[in-house]
Amino acid sequence: MIRKETKRVTVREGYDLWAGTYDRTPNPVVAMDSRHTLHLLDPKPGQKILDAGCGTGRNLARISRAGANPYGLDFSLGMLRVAKKNVPSVPVVQADLQAELPFRSAQFSAALCALIGEHIEKLAFTLSQLWKALQPGGWLVFSVYHPDLAEAGKEANFQLGQTEYRLGAIRYTTADYLEMTWDAGFREIRSFEYKADQQLINQIPSACELLAKPVIFALKAQRPH
Repeated sequence: MIRKETKRVTVREGYDLWAGTYDRTPNPVVAMDSRHTLHLLDPKPGQKILDAGCGTGRNLARISRAGANPYGLDFSLGMLRVAKKNVPSVPVVQADLQAELPFRSAQFSAALCALIGEHIEKLAFTLSQLWKALQPGGWLVFSVYHPDLAEAGKEANFQLGQTEYRLGAIRYTTADYLEMTWDAGFREIRSFEYKADQQLINQIPSACELLAKPVIFALKAQRPH
């Protein structure tokens, strides 16, 4: 019997390693996020939309198909290389969301930040940078692995060969996310919880242990006019 090894890696190392198989890995969290988050964002033709933490470009492609003009940002070069293959017409840039963003202020009609909040130590700063990048009246949609899952010890992980890689998760609460979003200057803040349902189980049978449990926590918030 071959013994499986578990290895902890940094977030950047993990996503660089995961990039090549990420889109082929059955992932109930990504599946739930894909079903709900873009509906909250509701991209419109002609809008300039920032996908902060765009990964392999799964949302860039859908934003583009809606007629909007997406721009992708990620700190994983491995993920960005896959994104460029998946959506070659969409501009992407390598940048760290915990540093100053490489955009002028008030550049975007809307911003999406999906499934990376639990990896960001300086999240309050990141949210303030997203506020700055939005035009007055612009909307942010922010989604994360539900804090209840992180509290139960679940975290981003994937397998390559006989090694399981674990990326960790910062234990923010829903109240933390709401408070930091408010403190960054956002208003009209609404929160959403999405639970695993039979549709998810039909799509990914291994997610049966999550049935009726909250999987995604999301916020929609506005930079005031």
